[in-house]
Amino acid sequence: MLRTIMIGSRIMAQGQYVKTLTDGRMVLRVDGRLMVGHPVTQDKAA
Repeated sequence: MLRTIMIGSRIMAQGQYVKTLTDGRMVLRVDGRLMVGHPVTQDKAA
């Protein structure tokens, strides 16, 4: 399943969902790399 995360204040990444960390951040696999950030909800994406 593809998910989108925010890395910093202006950078977004989209990739395959791996897991959710205890602090609420999400881990995604993007081009073979693991990226960590805060999940983007529909209200933030609009």
